[in-house]
Amino acid sequence: MALPVRTKCRHVFRFIRLLNPSQRSYCAGDSNGNVSTIKSPPNGRVFSGIQPTGVPHLGNYLGALENWVALQDQYPSVLYSIVDLHSITQPQEPARLRNNILDMAASLLACGIDPERAILFQQSKVSAHAELSWILGCLTSMPRLRHLPQWKMKSKQKNEGSVGLFTYPVLQAADILLYKSTHIPVGEDQVQHLELAQDLARIFNNRYGDVFPEPRALLSSTRKVKSLRDPSAKMSKSDPHAGATISITDSPDDIAFKIRRAVTDFTSEVTFDPETRPGVSNLVTIHSATARISLEEAVSQARGLDTGAYKQLVAEAVIQRLTPIREEIQRLKSDAAHLESVLSRGNSRAQELAASVLSEVQRCVGFS
Repeated sequence: MALPVRTKCRHVFRFIRLLNPSQRSYCAGDSNGNVSTIKSPPNGRVFSGIQPTGVPHLGNYLGALENWVALQDQYPSVLYSIVDLHSITQPQEPARLRNNILDMAASLLACGIDPERAILFQQSKVSAHAELSWILGCLTSMPRLRHLPQWKMKSKQKNEGSVGLFTYPVLQAADILLYKSTHIPVGEDQVQHLELAQDLARIFNNRYGDVFPEPRALLSSTRKVKSLRDPSAKMSKSDPHAGATISITDSPDDIAFKIRRAVTDFTSEVTFDPETRPGVSNLVTIHSATARISLEEAVSQARGLDTGAYKQLVAEAVIQRLTPIREEIQRLKSDAAHLESVLSRGNSRAQELAASVLSEVQRCVGFS
């Protein structure tokens, strides 16, 4: 019942704002009295980020990165950030973090992110993220943050969480709004965090005037890739079982071994039924996505094969898909100077965009 009520309330608040425009504060102009009219590109701007917590796994690639690559051809302005500020909500060893940032840059480039078509940058090098996060944090209530699912989950795991963990959804909203982003590729488990960004855009606009567009979710059509050892859970880098997750840098032998050991069931026929046959269905999902065929075609190709033989077919599809990426990552990692140069150029481009928006926000708030 809560979602319909919230939706109705939003419509009511919008109606009230239209009836009471005189109660809204508007941004001050510059020294010449001109009001800033910075806007997103007419056809939209995409923003997304990924934490530098090691090389991505197969689920990251199929569920997010493959879509990131496609979006470069669909939107005129695309920004992808290595969100290292978010990563330190968990303890990080500094030397390893520095290495992970470059590893992630290499992984993104190898997967197809083109720095000529997208701005690839390191979040912490653009200080405006933290500045806007503070401003938005002053517009965010603590109960609002307490109800976000990841805080509930992670704070229970640790008995108590850090302030950074509690407020990182606000930083996430700042990441998005800082570039006046209009479209955000997200997974289903991230929709509530995007709703916070949408709410903060409305709150800021209602108080200070129309500054931020309301970002919209771009949900991936790819089904979630599940753990090979526990198909009730999604594939994760933090899974304690070494055979549960396929890294995009795994060798062909490692990939074949992990898929051969994947949990299925006692029925030899291959079918797609996630409710009653989650393990086999996960293999069908992986086969479909890596071979770029429909689920129906994947099941059709499995006709006459038992699950053991089908696992070999799936392994071959994954190996064929990941081998060029693994080889390119190895090549890129051997040239750290090139990776640093790519990020430096992206940092400068992101800083230029961010500075203009932050300056507008500062005028609105009254800092300048």
